[in-house]
Amino acid sequence: MKYLKKNFLKNSVMGLAAGAVFALSTTASNAVEIEYWQYFFEARVDAVDILIENFEAANPGITVIQTTFPYADYRTKVAASIPAGQGPDVVQLFYGWLNDYVDAQLIVPLPTDMFPPAQIEAEFFPMVQAMKRDGAYMALPTAVRALALFYNTRLFEEAGIDGPPETLDELVEIAAALTKRDGSGNITQEGITTGMNAQDHHWWREVLVRQFGGTPYTDDYQTVTYDDAAGIAALQWYSDLETKHGVTQFGFMDEPQAAFKAGRAGMHIDGSFRIGALNATRGLEWAVAELPAGPDGTQSNYSSYWVNAITSKAEGEKMDAALKFMQYMTSDEAMQIWLETVGELPAKPTAALTDENKADPIFGPFVAGLGYAKTTIFANESGQRQVVMDALQRILLEGATAEVALGEAAEKEQALLEDYYN
Repeated sequence: MKYLKKNFLKNSVMGLAAGAVFALSTTASNAVEIEYWQYFFEARVDAVDILIENFEAANPGITVIQTTFPYADYRTKVAASIPAGQGPDVVQLFYGWLNDYVDAQLIVPLPTDMFPPAQIEAEFFPMVQAMKRDGAYMALPTAVRALALFYNTRLFEEAGIDGPPETLDELVEIAAALTKRDGSGNITQEGITTGMNAQDHHWWREVLVRQFGGTPYTDDYQTVTYDDAAGIAALQWYSDLETKHGVTQFGFMDEPQAAFKAGRAGMHIDGSFRIGALNATRGLEWAVAELPAGPDGTQSNYSSYWVNAITSKAEGEKMDAALKFMQYMTSDEAMQIWLETVGELPAKPTAALTDENKADPIFGPFVAGLGYAKTTIFANESGQRQVVMDALQRILLEGATAEVALGEAAEKEQALLEDYYN
């Protein structure tokens, strides 16, 4: 990473980097300072540090201050600070939160002369069109992500397993071979991690439901359709990992990713953003594979992204500086830095779907997944996640059937959707 930073900084100073075209004609005597906020995730913080250094070198009249908060506190901090005229000028948010930020007037539209909608739609993945409101874009991503299966190659070798599962049946079989318990029957090593509070609610909603022959919503994502035989079968299969097969335990080591990072889980489904953290985990031996195919060979995936937006706090010179920083954050150079530092793929197909990325043993499975991924259009991301979490808890803790638990979840989620859209 130090080499990357030095290399791009050198290019920026020489005026060769893409960021150079965004330079302001300000000087140190009238320097502008803006704030950039995101939640704390080490690899993402490192990436923004590099981007800020490059941008400031090309724009000596602008200083960018990065501020981070724990994920659990982030949305509250943003919501409280901006209306008070404090906090970020440029803010990072999950695409599924956009409605909340727009409704609360926390962010403003990107000016169409600097961010032409037609150009955005020609250059970016189509999924970013969910950020468009009334003819202008409210936010744009630097990178996009898909899901894949991470697996511990050392544990696979110890168990005599040749490679990752290609189907859901093989996943269960391999998970059973990797699971270990102590003398009291307590799990000490999971075959596969689980947690609807992490990425599994996406895995279930956009992948398993479709692989079992259903669809989670109507095409406009305003009506729930997962409470049918396919959705029930998908939730039954998922809950069976713990209740029937005993290859996992919800809450094991608190978070799914923690168990995998500690070498206490054989397999883990997560987003490409996890690559940076796993690369930094000393002693962990791992690899990546595409998500296992469904019962009839169906492949599916979920794609998502975090976006950058200009807040309603930014005005005057700060607005000008924030917009130029936004331009750099969505440039090809920034996307490449993000890929190499965080592991998330560029938000433009021309940069992401290269032969080199497709052939890469780590990025390749995510690139492949983007080709058949679906992006959930959330009305209330946290609320919609919670109803799926509650459904699983009804099964695991109260013994409810998948049919009953899912029927209740569908009613609650439909009420959330109707409350928003109506």
